[in-house]
Amino acid sequence: MPRGKHLRGVSSKEQRQYEHIKESAEHSGRYGARAKEVAARTVLKKHRQAGHSKGH
Repeated sequence: MPRGKHLRGVSSKEQRQYEHIKESAEHSGRYGARAKEVAARTVLKKHRQAGHSKGH
């Protein structure tokens, strides 16, 4: 399991995407303290756009 908090209702692939976006944002200094929030919103947005409902 990845190091960080697991997002509810997403696949393991989407969880890895979350970790990658979060770490990239933290490393580059983008978004400051909001890196986790931005990463989660990005992954969940793509999750919904793919036609997945919450929890699937």
